[in-house]
Amino acid sequence: MLPSINVVGSPVTAMRSAEQLETILTWAEARERRMVCVANVHMLMEARWDEGFGGLLQKADMVTPDGTPLVWMMRRLGAPEQDRVAGMDMLPRLCRLAAERDLAVFFLGSTTETLARMRERLAIECPGLRIAGMESPPFRPLTDEEDTELVQRIRSSGAQLVLVSLGCPKQERWMETHRDRLPAVLIGLGAAFPVYAGTQTMAPQWMRDAGLEWLYRLGQEPRRLFKRYWRTNLPFMWLAFRQLGLRNP
Repeated sequence: MLPSINVVGSPVTAMRSAEQLETILTWAEARERRMVCVANVHMLMEARWDEGFGGLLQKADMVTPDGTPLVWMMRRLGAPEQDRVAGMDMLPRLCRLAAERDLAVFFLGSTTETLARMRERLAIECPGLRIAGMESPPFRPLTDEEDTELVQRIRSSGAQLVLVSLGCPKQERWMETHRDRLPAVLIGLGAAFPVYAGTQTMAPQWMRDAGLEWLYRLGQEPRRLFKRYWRTNLPFMWLAFRQLGLRNP
């Protein structure tokens, strides 16, 4: 059991980013069936409101602190050295380390264009990376037959790491459903695929460090994200202040 800290009701793994990556790679080398969730404010609030999704995070093998507010909370709650373990950073780092250790990686999600661009960039930045497969599933739910065939393709590919980009909470539900059927580490990476492919831009480092990445993304997709942020960010702030206030009166 990895060390964790409760952040507004959900466990978040309390380990430095290098330790978390090393743990993931060790699991992958042993072909252990594991599930890694990359958590931000949105995910923790979904877990707060949806009991089933909250239970999913409780059962995850690792929940990384992707969002800067989570890191700030954890530092106040007993992990002063905690750093951010973000999906945008994990993807290239994992791929470079996987290439060094000869681990096979399967990429699931996003669009065929995004996956093609990722393959081109990976060939340059991670030479020798064993790409077990890349698939862009349809946005509709898969039939039982299609799902069985997908699982068989992933198993047959020899993948030890399965990177999933289907969006929250869809990717986490997919991983929970399939973790026992795949001898690999499943990692939900959200928007990391299009960012790495260059079809979506990343916030400047200073905004990420200041916890303002949400503002940058809001400027990119105001219609889609305004309602989400209004629904999640303000309640998270209230819960965070309440938790910290109860701990440090």
